[in-house]
Amino acid sequence: MGKRIAIIGGGNLGTAIAEGLLKSKFSKASELTVTKRNVTTLKSLKEKGINITDNNAAAAKKSEVIILAVKPFQVSDVLNSFKKELTGAKLIISVVTGVTISEMDGIIKKNMPLFRAMPNTAIAIQESMTCICSQHASTTDIKYVHDLFNTLGKVVTIDEKLMEAATILGACGTAYAMRYIRANIQGGIEIGFDATTASLIAAQTVKGAAELLLQKGSHPEQEIDKVTTPKGCTIAGLNEMEHQGFSSSLIRGIVASYKKIAKD
Repeated sequence: MGKRIAIIGGGNLGTAIAEGLLKSKFSKASELTVTKRNVTTLKSLKEKGINITDNNAAAAKKSEVIILAVKPFQVSDVLNSFKKELTGAKLIISVVTGVTISEMDGIIKKNMPLFRAMPNTAIAIQESMTCICSQHASTTDIKYVHDLFNTLGKVVTIDEKLMEAATILGACGTAYAMRYIRANIQGGIEIGFDATTASLIAAQTVKGAAELLLQKGSHPEQEIDKVTTPKGCTIAGLNEMEHQGFSSSLIRGIVASYKKIAKD
């Protein structure tokens, strides 16, 4: 029997985590509890057998693992609402942006395993990129959290000082990729495809390009070189994109997002 997991905060990310854990068979529905003030919005999870409740303390009490998936300004109140239920035998995984481990430690004031994890919404289909860091965690705790997120995509351990950067590149990066795909679809429609076909071609092409890098461990420029020929259409398109600021605008967007999260 697996550990009982409470997901405190049934918003988009909390719900995606629950769905991913269920689909990957890492957890049984009966082992999962998701909390939200308005539980009526969690009807789809309830229909799958997942426990839902508006009582954070009750969910935390009966669970060995607590995944905190609330908004940053709610963290203090939420942790205080169930900290009396916390023991060293439990572990907390926070997927909240911008709240440090030391800040959580200062609220809980208990020597217990604390993790920060930054997945993205592709966790719902077991394709997340999740960055994690920890404090007071044993080797067994770390392995468990790695195993949990490995079933939901790929995992990398980083220093906590890089967690905001991980948020931008890994979580916000989903939106950046979607914007590129959308533009690709629009271009495809302009050159003759219907929207449905253009969407399929654009999405599958991006998926294939990503898999080339992941499976072969190659650099993007190596793969670009394979499809660019002298005086060809590919290099003509790439050069026009760069003349219009394609790479620089993406880099500037990433840096702008980072400055925003670091400032806030």
